[in-house]
Amino acid sequence: MSPTFRALNSRNYRLWLSGAIVSNIGTWMQRVAQDWLVLTILTDHSAQAVGITTGLQFLPILLLMPYGGLIADRLPKRQLLMATQLVLGLLALGLGILVLTGVVQLWMVYGFALLLGAATALDNPARQTFVSEMVPREHLPNAVGLNSAAFNAARIVGPGIAGLLIAWIGTGPVFMINAASFAAVLISLSRMRTRELRITPATPRAKGQLRDGLRYVAARPDILLILVIVFAVGTFGMNFQMTTAFVATSVFHEGAGEYGLLGSIMAIGSLAGALLSARREKPHLRYVVGSAFAFGVFAAIASQMPTYPLFAIALIPVGLSAITMMTSANTTVQMSVDPALRGRVMALYMAIFMGGTPIGAPIIGWIGGTFGARWSILVGALIAIAVSTGAAVWLLRSRQLHVQFRRDATPHLRLRQHDGAVSRS
Repeated sequence: MSPTFRALNSRNYRLWLSGAIVSNIGTWMQRVAQDWLVLTILTDHSAQAVGITTGLQFLPILLLMPYGGLIADRLPKRQLLMATQLVLGLLALGLGILVLTGVVQLWMVYGFALLLGAATALDNPARQTFVSEMVPREHLPNAVGLNSAAFNAARIVGPGIAGLLIAWIGTGPVFMINAASFAAVLISLSRMRTRELRITPATPRAKGQLRDGLRYVAARPDILLILVIVFAVGTFGMNFQMTTAFVATSVFHEGAGEYGLLGSIMAIGSLAGALLSARREKPHLRYVVGSAFAFGVFAAIASQMPTYPLFAIALIPVGLSAITMMTSANTTVQMSVDPALRGRVMALYMAIFMGGTPIGAPIIGWIGGTFGARWSILVGALIAIAVSTGAAVWLLRSRQLHVQFRRDATPHLRLRQHDGAVSRS
């Protein structure tokens, strides 16, 4: 089998990935429908309201994710995922009923966003760490990359379908479709061969287990550097669910179909980045730093595009660099931590990456509403450039590296350590 798809040799992982693709399509459809519902039906194009909705959905992740990681370390992950997926499906069903019956109000959407965030806080650590139980360790980077590829393949399909359905029949049916999509994950989990799972021994109950995870991370400068980068980029740079809606409507005066198309076009780059990441056998910290810098540069360029088609095209490298950063960071952390602490460490990683949204989304929404939609993207881009540059400087100094460029027949970059060792790229 091609190196890009070697994790698919595991039957359980094939089942998981097939169910995840269906569910992710539904999830992306709901994200578009939720933003469109708030932006154009429940408010008069209020970027702040969309920012508050997004923030409320991610606030429980910031507060509850560490406990979700501890639960993932203590309980069987497969059964835990079946429970969380069922709850997420029921929440989508409830919101869909409210929209279809015409009784939905903005505060109700806020409430459902908060509940969705709480369920996600329990779901994500189990989802992230369950991958290591389905595939051998040597296939873990490939499996993480394929997970990202599936997520972004769904991101290509989901927003486009959602935009068309919203234009034809409204937002309510989109929520109902998402509710039904969770059945695919539940079926895939129920059909797995449990004897083939590489189950991590459960962590027994004890005092101070959350602190143990924090102490472990505090003693790992490499993980701390990754957390700083993903917090800055995730909090201020990766609010495209909100910012592209604002740019599409207020700058280019486009409708739901064009807004949904932006997500699909951006996901083309994300899918390409995920497949490239899946081919790498070993993650490297330099990919995290370099792709974060590239993300900032490409996002800054996209923010200044003068027309809708150019803006859409500019989102492709933004998606590629963003997914390269996320996949590299995720795989580096997963492969380098103690398996007994993996759930708590990944929960902290996800809490920092996603939990910064309650801070960043309202701020970025306010910036877009006050200074213009383009600034909502540009500010995040500049922060990503600054943080990644600082991380690169710290990395060079802490590892005692010197950068040299020598013009040969084949020019290359030389990184020389004080002990004389040389690496080339």
